[in-house]
Amino acid sequence: MDDLLSEGLGLMVYGMGFVFVFLTLLVFVTGLASKLVTKYLPEPVVTAKPKAKAAPVGATANNDQLTAVIAAAVHRYRK
Repeated sequence: MDDLLSEGLGLMVYGMGFVFVFLTLLVFVTGLASKLVTKYLPEPVVTAKPKAKAAPVGATANNDQLTAVIAAAVHRYRK
């Protein structure tokens, strides 16, 4: 019985040690990969988009008509 218990404890220590070493190695490899990616593949620079021009005078009528059509559709299907 004593031999079986000591063998089980030894196997537990070996397994936990292997997991600890693997996770430690994983942390270092992930950190190294992160540094390499940021060094060789930097984020692209985002340029500001030009502001949209003001809507033409005739577009107001289009928006009013669109608003009326949307309001009619909502009123019809809201029942």
